[in-house]
Amino acid sequence: MRVAILAHEKFPERAKTALGVLRYADYDVAAVLDRDSAGSRVSDYVPDVQDAPIVGGTDDLEEDAVDALLIGIAPIGGDFDERWRPDVRTALEYGCDIISGLHYFLENDEEFAELAEENGCELRDIRKPPADLTVAEGIAGDVDAEVITTVGTDCSVGKMTATMELARDARAAGYDVGVVPTGQTGIMIEGWGIPIDRVVGDFTAGAVEEMIVELGDEHDYLLVEGQGSLVHPAYSAVTCGILHGSMPDKLVLCHDAGRETIHGYESFDLPSIPTYVDLYETLSAPVAETEVVAGTLNTADLEDDAAREAVDEYADVLGVPATDVIRHDTDEMLEAIL
Repeated sequence: MRVAILAHEKFPERAKTALGVLRYADYDVAAVLDRDSAGSRVSDYVPDVQDAPIVGGTDDLEEDAVDALLIGIAPIGGDFDERWRPDVRTALEYGCDIISGLHYFLENDEEFAELAEENGCELRDIRKPPADLTVAEGIAGDVDAEVITTVGTDCSVGKMTATMELARDARAAGYDVGVVPTGQTGIMIEGWGIPIDRVVGDFTAGAVEEMIVELGDEHDYLLVEGQGSLVHPAYSAVTCGILHGSMPDKLVLCHDAGRETIHGYESFDLPSIPTYVDLYETLSAPVAETEVVAGTLNTADLEDDAAREAVDEYADVLGVPATDVIRHDTDEMLEAIL
C-alpha cells in the first residue's frame, strides 16, 4: 500500500509514529506532509529509514499518488488538530483511506464520515479497541513462550523502537519471536494489536493477556511493547496494566540519555535508574517474578563518542547489558533476553 504520512510541524523530532512507520512498516511511503519542511526529503533529517519527499500538503500530491493518508503524530491527549482538516478532506476527495491512531475517532466526525461514504473510503481508527474485552484471568504466564516486556523511565524514550529492533534482530539471528503491539504505532507496523491506552481500566491487563494467549503457543519468545512509565503522572495506570497483564519473565528498561524531567510534566524529576529497577521488579513480583535483564538508551542527541560513553555508564548503573538499538548492535542484549 502506498501512503502519505501527515506530520505537520513535528517531523522528525515530535513525529514518532511517522518515524516508526518509516523505519519498520511495510508501507510504501510516497511522501511526508510537513509544511515547515516542504521541499526537503526524509533522508535530510533521518538517514536510516525509508526515504521520501516532504511536501506541504495533500494537495501537492497527484490524485492517484497514494492509497491512504496516515496521521503520523501522536500528540499528548491524542486530539485532532483542526489545521489538519484540509489535508484529510482532500485525501478523502482523492479516494484515499485515512489511518489514524488518535483518541479522536475520525469515523465520528460528520464531515469525514460523509466524505468517506461518498468516495468509497475507509476511516481506520487504530485506537478503537475491541468491544468484547474483559478482566485478566492471570494466565499469561501459562503460555509456552518466554515473555519479555519493554518498560520505560518515561514516555517517548524508545520502548516501541527497542521492541521492534530487538524483534527484527532476533528473527535475523534465527529466533522465533512474536511481537505484542500495545500502541497505535506498533499496531500500524504489525497489522494487529490492541491500543491499551484506550481500554477501560478494569480490562487493561485482560487485553494484554488476551494477545499473549493468542500468540503464546506459536512462538518461542514474545516481545511486549511497553507504554508510559510507572512514575508518569498521566500514564502510569497503562504501564501497570501492561506489566501485570503480560506477567513477564524478563524486562528491558528503556531510557533517554540526558532526560531529567518527565516529558510534558517538567515539574516532576525522574527518579534514579536503580529506583526504576526496584519499582518494576517489586510491582511485578506478586503476579510474576521477573527482573530487568537489559537496557536500551536513546542517544539521538549525542555525538558518537558521547553516545558510547553514555551507554557504558547506563549499563554500569543497571548492572546488565545495554545499548542504543539504533546506533549500536544488539548482540549482547539478545544474549541476555533470549
